[in-house]
Amino acid sequence: MNAAPADQIRLLDVQALDVRLQQLAHRRSALPEHAEIDSLTKDLTQLRDLLVAAGTEESDCAREQTKAEQDVDQVRRRAARDQQRLDSGAITSPKDLENLQREIASLAKRQGDLEDVVLEVMERRESAQERVGELTERVSSVEAKIADATARRDAAFGEIDEEAGSVTKERSVVAGSVPADLLKLYDKLREQQGGIGAARLFQRRCEGCRLELNITELNEVRAAAADTVLRCENCRRILVRTSESGL
Repeated sequence: MNAAPADQIRLLDVQALDVRLQQLAHRRSALPEHAEIDSLTKDLTQLRDLLVAAGTEESDCAREQTKAEQDVDQVRRRAARDQQRLDSGAITSPKDLENLQREIASLAKRQGDLEDVVLEVMERRESAQERVGELTERVSSVEAKIADATARRDAAFGEIDEEAGSVTKERSVVAGSVPADLLKLYDKLREQQGGIGAARLFQRRCEGCRLELNITELNEVRAAAADTVLRCENCRRILVRTSESGL
């Protein structure tokens, strides 16, 4: 393939712009906010799970407390009815009186036991409520940190994308001045060679693979016509000659 030396030089300009676009893409993907947001999001997920568990515990305690209070109220009402019967004097049989008194005493003990249960459940519910409050505050704090990190990331995105857009436009203009067949070869090699399709020959060294040309390769380069598109024998990238090639 042949191309004017000036066109080959412009190919280096295209390469430089492509490298800049690669750098911007890497910078975009490597922003520290990404790791920060990921870490905070994991923390938030765990905290939300704990909050759900604490909320469930509080709800269970609330139902348990309601049931225990209802049991206490039921025993209290039954004891009150028995006491009314005892106080009314309607029961005259000594045996019936003894049984009624025994039931009242049993109900009193049962009421005391159930009230202890209510107190125990209330303590567990209060602890669960405190846990819900604590976790709610922690969730809000982490959400605020995520919002802040996201805002910083998006601001960085805006700056990077703006510069990438400018570089892309410039690349389009410069690439438009390069012969189509040369540009096609360059793009193919760039895809195969990790983003570098053309390299300058500088002081007898290919700047693509960083290897110095041997004497045979140098003689071949010296003998080639100025418009010949050369390829590095080592990395096969397009090798562009300049006044600093050391030939």
